[in-house]
Amino acid sequence: MGGTRRWPYGSTARVRALVLLALGVVKVATASQLRQLVLPGTADAQTVRNACKDLRHAGLVESVGSTSRPGKSGQPVTEQLWNLTTVGLAAAATELDRPLREMGGTARDAAKAGAAHALKVTDTIDAFRQSEPLPTKPVTRTKPAAAVPAQLVASAVTRPQGLGKLRGWTTEVALPVAGTFTAPGRGSLRADAVLTAPEDGVPVLFVEVDNHTEPPAQVADKIARYRRFFLRTAKDHRGREVSLWSTLWEDSGRGGFPPVALVFTKPVGPRIMQERIGEVGRLSQDHWRGRWHTDYSSGEGERDGYRDYDGTVPVLATTLALLADKGPRGPVWWRYGHDAVETLDQALDNPDDHRAYQLRAEQRRAARQADEDARQLQREEERRARGASKWPCPSCGNDVYPDPEAGLVPGSSECFPCRSRRARLAQEAQERAEAEAEGQRARRRDGPFGWLRT
Repeated sequence: MGGTRRWPYGSTARVRALVLLALGVVKVATASQLRQLVLPGTADAQTVRNACKDLRHAGLVESVGSTSRPGKSGQPVTEQLWNLTTVGLAAAATELDRPLREMGGTARDAAKAGAAHALKVTDTIDAFRQSEPLPTKPVTRTKPAAAVPAQLVASAVTRPQGLGKLRGWTTEVALPVAGTFTAPGRGSLRADAVLTAPEDGVPVLFVEVDNHTEPPAQVADKIARYRRFFLRTAKDHRGREVSLWSTLWEDSGRGGFPPVALVFTKPVGPRIMQERIGEVGRLSQDHWRGRWHTDYSSGEGERDGYRDYDGTVPVLATTLALLADKGPRGPVWWRYGHDAVETLDQALDNPDDHRAYQLRAEQRRAARQADEDARQLQREEERRARGASKWPCPSCGNDVYPDPEAGLVPGSSECFPCRSRRARLAQEAQERAEAEAEGQRARRRDGPFGWLRT
């Protein structure tokens, strides 16, 4: 396509706008990365490269550095780095519909130095988004289109489900543990990237990209500073104390602080990666672990409780390779405190919190009630069976219930009161008879003059 005096490389307004939007978010990127972010459906990066050149001609972007990245053959390929100029930053702010004060810098110095970390952040955002090729306007053909080889059709693989829109990302976001957002105090940090994607049902997500250039203790210290930032409060427009972070980002209603995702980008062996992830977790455990409360103890020694995550930071970890391969919705997340690799929804859940404990407590109450209901049913069955086997007492007519041990068997057996009365009368009669017999024996023994012996 031929160019014009203003746009000598022939780029379209749509492509230029997309490039400005992407650079407004990631600040610095190669043409290949920009293509992945906004135009993955194009045949190659030349369309994006032409747009970058046209934007450079207009003074909106520049290329002051380069990077070397592995090509398709595995050999290193040198690529230009593109970043915004000051004028371009304002143009990108318009594309993103953001205030210029929230746009950050132009990344010129980072581009000059090769922007190693910034490029990994860009790769991470692309792995989160998993941009699908956009449909393009059909081209009118004068000849029939050539058949596409079957092997090429078979090789077209749909990317996994992504998360968020490019406009929902911000990079190099100041998080003041002291001072303000525009003038952070000492000890503050900058989040590598922040994702806001309520349309996907996830809370605001703070992303830290780790290139293995810092020791684990330094990465763990970032978690501590995140917690310090989340603990800060401020006055809202009604004069109420609210979390400072919630004045800038919407609270998801999940409770607790927003999650922090650690993305480890260096391709190392599984053992080394596991050791690094584990060491970061061990050094930062006071900030994500929560407090355990034991609230139940059974007579058999069973104990149960819950973990209180109030005031702690949910920390998730993954690798860039896993994220790019399976997407952010796949089983790629290791949540510190959990014991398995999980999907994002599973990793954001707290299966051992008070909510889960209440569910278990309700299950215990239901089990106890079921046992009591069963015992009550058994007692009722026994009462019904006992009532069916009763008979009237032949003496008084009251109900008599079987009791083989007591000699109460169906038929002529009397009730206990009648049996007791009959036994008592018999005993009294026996005692009277014995007394009379004893008196008769005494009279016979003494004769008519027995009284003289007294």
